[in-house]
Amino acid sequence: MRTDLDHLPPQKQRELERVVQLVFEEFDDAFALSKHEWKKAGRILKVILYGSYARGTWVDEPHTAKGYQSDFDLLIIVNDKRLTDRVKYWAKLDDRLMREYGVTGTLKTPVNFIVHTLQEVNDGLAHGRYFFMDVKQEGVALYEFDDTELHTPKPKTPTQALAMAKEYFDEWFPSAAALMDGTEFYIGRDRLKEAAFSLHQATERLYHCVLLVCTFYTPHVHNLAFLRTQAERIDARLTYVWPRETKRDRARFEKLKEAYVKARYSKHYRITKEELDWLGEQVEELGRVVHEVCSERVAELKSKMA
Repeated sequence: MRTDLDHLPPQKQRELERVVQLVFEEFDDAFALSKHEWKKAGRILKVILYGSYARGTWVDEPHTAKGYQSDFDLLIIVNDKRLTDRVKYWAKLDDRLMREYGVTGTLKTPVNFIVHTLQEVNDGLAHGRYFFMDVKQEGVALYEFDDTELHTPKPKTPTQALAMAKEYFDEWFPSAAALMDGTEFYIGRDRLKEAAFSLHQATERLYHCVLLVCTFYTPHVHNLAFLRTQAERIDARLTYVWPRETKRDRARFEKLKEAYVKARYSKHYRITKEELDWLGEQVEELGRVVHEVCSERVAELKSKMA
């Protein structure tokens, strides 16, 4: 695996050094006072940069009309399955990265990360999951505890790949459509918080659908912003679903993102029918694009069997 960052500008290289520093600071703090032996033995094995900044195809135009900016995408590999619990052990890192990007401005680039064990990554490679194959092929190791290599990928046969893609498409897309129906049901009964949660779930499932069909992998998260950035790496058409030009548009997406928790548990969460109507139109467009992208992917896999 590559270890050099020569293809990145010096400022981006310094930012990544800072990001890795934060990863280890928060990881060490999480277990500093632990009395459990397995926690004391917990270790980060690798930190791998993947996605557009690894490939050299990033976009950094937050102040243009389109207002798009690629994220740093990191895969953190740990030595114990229990350490992959995002809520228990990685929430503070999430908060720290968001604070240094959005509040202090120490970081100029947003950061996303996923956490897996070495076994999970190697299993993904053994089962021919494109996401892990791309990470191995294009990723850049920012940190390695030792020189242990990831396993050699075992790509699926064309028949296996087609069957899996169709299975994911047939499962996840209709599920999202059903939740859209649920959103309309709740709006019709003036249950706007329930409508917001249902719309969040529809959006989440559309993103899981396109990720699974195209890469055979999706992260186990409910954060729509994170899922959106992962999906937008697949096809540029997904980038244009959500307007980013105005503060109001960005705030509406944020309200949808927050609905997973706040629409269910917070008495202070508010959303209007107008906001739901606008969000619903965007999710309908997301569904159209996801269907298009996934259908093309299935057709591509089918053509490889000829």
